[in-house]
Amino acid sequence: MARWEPGARERLVLAAVDLFSEQGYDDTTVTQIAERAGVTKSTFFRHFPDKRELLVAGQETLSRLLAEGIADAPAGATPLDAVAAGLERASDEMGPMNRELGPRLKAAVAASAELRERDALKTVGLAASMTDALRARGVPDASARLAAEMGVLAFGLGFDRWTAGDRTDDDRLARHTAAALTELRAAATTLG
Repeated sequence: MARWEPGARERLVLAAVDLFSEQGYDDTTVTQIAERAGVTKSTFFRHFPDKRELLVAGQETLSRLLAEGIADAPAGATPLDAVAAGLERASDEMGPMNRELGPRLKAAVAASAELRERDALKTVGLAASMTDALRARGVPDASARLAAEMGVLAFGLGFDRWTAGDRTDDDRLARHTAAALTELRAAATTLG
């Protein structure tokens, strides 16, 4: 077993997504994931507390990037312009592995009630991070919450479009999240 090869965390995520797709979340064990990734079971537990956490492996980083982008937006930026800056910062960190895993991860989540629940908690966490970053900029609570929720929705829509689209090298996730946020802004004006 390749205990000390680099990239164990990424290999564990890939192995888990593949196994969840092949045999279902409930029928996949930590031992199977570790074996498929070429690591020991103890290595698995050094990286993740349980198999459910594999599917939200990058949540803390994503939340941090969104919040940093919001914090670094120009002083006069509107709340949604600050959210756009957060989306760009986070989207620019997504690469080919994220794009490749997206559809398989979505299918695994859709097939498991437990994973759908965990995914919903992830969404709440992302919105909370963005809300806090907006409040730190002096945005009133209701506006901060609404802008953050629109940001989460734009990220999800953009990610879905990016992962479903043509796999050209120059197609960045940031283009899709920005377009989704623009669509949501326009849709909000029609709500009355």
